[in-house]
Amino acid sequence: MVLNYIWIGFFLVSLVVGFVRLVFYQDMEIFTEMVNATFEMAGVAVNICLGLIGVLTLWLGLMKVGEMGGAVDILARLVRPFFHRLFPEIPKNHPVHGSMIMNFAANMLGLDNAATPLGLKAMKELQTLNPSEDTASNAQIMFLVLNTSGLTIIPISIMVYRAQMGAANPSDIFLPILLTTFFSTLAGLTVVALVQRINLLDRVVLTYLVGLTAGVGGVIYYFTRLPQEQVETVSNLVANVLLFGIISGFIMLALIRKVNVYEAFIDGAKEGFAVVIKIIPYLVAILVGIGVFRASGSMDFLVTAIGGVVASLGLSTEWVEAMPTAFMKPLSGAGARGMMVDAMQVHGADSFVGRLASTFQGATDTTFYVIALYFGSVGVKRTRHAVPCGLFADLVSIVAGIFIAYLFFG
Repeated sequence: MVLNYIWIGFFLVSLVVGFVRLVFYQDMEIFTEMVNATFEMAGVAVNICLGLIGVLTLWLGLMKVGEMGGAVDILARLVRPFFHRLFPEIPKNHPVHGSMIMNFAANMLGLDNAATPLGLKAMKELQTLNPSEDTASNAQIMFLVLNTSGLTIIPISIMVYRAQMGAANPSDIFLPILLTTFFSTLAGLTVVALVQRINLLDRVVLTYLVGLTAGVGGVIYYFTRLPQEQVETVSNLVANVLLFGIISGFIMLALIRKVNVYEAFIDGAKEGFAVVIKIIPYLVAILVGIGVFRASGSMDFLVTAIGGVVASLGLSTEWVEAMPTAFMKPLSGAGARGMMVDAMQVHGADSFVGRLASTFQGATDTTFYVIALYFGSVGVKRTRHAVPCGLFADLVSIVAGIFIAYLFFG
């Protein structure tokens, strides 16, 4: 429903602005430009989706190999003590742990479409433990906010979009997204824990959080000491070594467990084409709407207004052009994806704006969409503190993303 209003809003605002430019500025070409934008952006959307087929097929196949090879079970054992304290309502050996782990793993790899069915499965299993069917339980809210804060280790889909848009090094946003999403996830976890009175000072919880924070802090410290010209080179090396290490690890573990790796890969890969087919109409719709919105001059008016406020405060305005992606992300994943692609197309995939928009897109999930989808799938109507906690994590990701983008690309 939200996306429906956003999409209609693009056209209505563009229509009004178009007539204003025609009547008051005598811009006779404005509606020609708006019509041309619809054809251009429809072509861009389809070309992007065609490029996604191979990569999504690859990673969905690898995820299946990892699942059948026991990677999920290993991850569950590693985090079970931590999960038991964050989700005290869930029995220690409940099968929902496996579904949540797979969901988080798909999110960590940036495979949004693979994460969704796993998240829905986890939410349904959590609903079996919910004492009030129409009211979100504490465990459901914690799971959902951790989901929307979107901890991402390998932003596969973002790197694919950047490659499709001509980025010289599509993986150069790997570490910025990792750091930004870490802060947003930590913020979401903390605010939910405060509301639910979960003791984050518990020895086990503290050990996990301190260890994770120390690791991320070490990454930040290391890169702040590097010369600016080396930051991108080193981050690219780390990203690609980690990517290949994950692929190799999944395959080796499956071989050890005597899994037919090829058949497991094919079973998972079959879903890739179907996923892309589902994406095409959504991406065409939102990119056409954004294309018309920009061609009418509405986007320029919005960005100029924000830039004017920022400039009046004496601050740098270089990051303002990326803010439409940040504003759209809590409302619509497709809308934010379209804003990101639009930013890269207009400013360049390797521009500061293009990289910052990619960071915003990869740092969190779509708060309102996830809430509507996950809670709607189990009939939960009372969301309690899920929305404000999710939006707080989104705000933290925006602030952190801007500072981190300046660190890596400024």
